[in-house]
Amino acid sequence: MNRTALKLHRQARRKKSVRKHIVPSPDRLRLSIFRSSSHIYAQIIDDVKGVTVASASTNDSEVRAKVAGLSKTESSKLVGTVLAQRAQAANISRVAFDRNGFLYHGRVKALADGAREGGLDF
Repeated sequence: MNRTALKLHRQARRKKSVRKHIVPSPDRLRLSIFRSSSHIYAQIIDDVKGVTVASASTNDSEVRAKVAGLSKTESSKLVGTVLAQRAQAANISRVAFDRNGFLYHGRVKALADGAREGGLDF
């Protein structure tokens, strides 16, 4: 097994471990994130209905203008605050944080901090 395959295997194992602790319920939706090398994506998912209620990313036209000139960590925090504003507009205040196998460090932690500052409770 080469290095890349081993890294993906470890991430998949962490993803499975994190997901098994999140119980789907209508009063506590799931905040799922995805981090690529240059962008970060976050969405709030209702697992009972199977729909995405709110989402934000560094590729959004609203966020892209504000992200210009910021570091990746700062832009992740901005994505978290924008997602929290969109969640508040959809009457969502409590979520379960699904880090999707990514380590809670750096950009993932910055997004979570931004969402907390925006008013989300998790």
